[in-house]
Amino acid sequence: MRGKWSAAVVLGLTAALTTGCTLVGGGSDDSAASTVTLVTHDSWAAPQQVLDAFQQQTGIKIDVIKKGDAGALTNSLVLTKANPIGDVAYGVDSTFASRALGEGVFDSYTSPEADRGPQRYAVDSEHRLSAVDLGDVCLNVDTNWFAQKGIPAPTGYDDLTDPQYKDLLVVENPATSSPGLAFLLGTIAKYGEQGWQGYWQKLKDNGVKSDSGWEEAYSQDFSGSSGNGPRPIVVSYASSPAAEIGADGKPRTKALLDTCYRQVEYAGVLAGTKQPDKAHKVIDFLLSQQFQATVADNMYVYPARQGVDLPKGWAEAAPLPQSSASLPGDQVQAGRERWIGQWRSLLGQ
Repeated sequence: MRGKWSAAVVLGLTAALTTGCTLVGGGSDDSAASTVTLVTHDSWAAPQQVLDAFQQQTGIKIDVIKKGDAGALTNSLVLTKANPIGDVAYGVDSTFASRALGEGVFDSYTSPEADRGPQRYAVDSEHRLSAVDLGDVCLNVDTNWFAQKGIPAPTGYDDLTDPQYKDLLVVENPATSSPGLAFLLGTIAKYGEQGWQGYWQKLKDNGVKSDSGWEEAYSQDFSGSSGNGPRPIVVSYASSPAAEIGADGKPRTKALLDTCYRQVEYAGVLAGTKQPDKAHKVIDFLLSQQFQATVADNMYVYPARQGVDLPKGWAEAAPLPQSSASLPGDQVQAGRERWIGQWRSLLGQ
């Protein structure tokens, strides 16, 4: 999803960078700029004005390469680790971080900005990954659809097995989708190793549909999005309702916060980069107050840095879940491929 860039934020970022408030480095024109390659996922969105302001202050031009969703990104980084395709990566999330770390994809770096909040989500004692944002995965419902049908909207996992919600749920395949994997992990956290397959069998019997990725599920099959699809329940993000504000100023959809699984997105310096000092400055930039103030408007995620204001209306439409589920990274690393294989066998995919 995409948001509109605030002119005030752009001007504030430009002023902060050109006065050297947060980032350090000498100014440079385009011809003198050196390039740092940032490898990221397809949802990356940063206005050119922001990148230009960073370049003006530091002399570093950020060249962006997109590599699918978080799962595809992680796979690409692992496969190319002997000859890395960039200097910095952003978008490896908490469902895949253990794999990237286990494969030695990242080098250690502790940013001076990390103690402003990102360290709360540290997953590695060697500080190879720095948290940039949070994107809790939750069930979303089209409240207007349920109101028009006179059916109470579901409130949690258990409701989805009720026959009155037959053929109403669309999810993403955990083998090909990061939110799909997060939702699967959420059901494992909820029902345990012995119970999650029984729960998914009930979902299958109740007509759950699985799409390959979030874009298809949300934008095509979900009735609450612009695609006006046929299904009023979808796996998406806690922040998704902020993108569905109606003419009356109220969200047309709602996230079920009791079904959220905490998904943190990280950035790190790729092992083997030939310009680690410049890569460090890019990490500092991603964690800075100025960049963090843009992530909600731009990528519909919550900033990892403390003290960053959320856009107007998010308190009602997209409050940050207070008690999202999660599983330990080592448990996810040990069970991920087995769980995905079991899910695929169960769903016939």
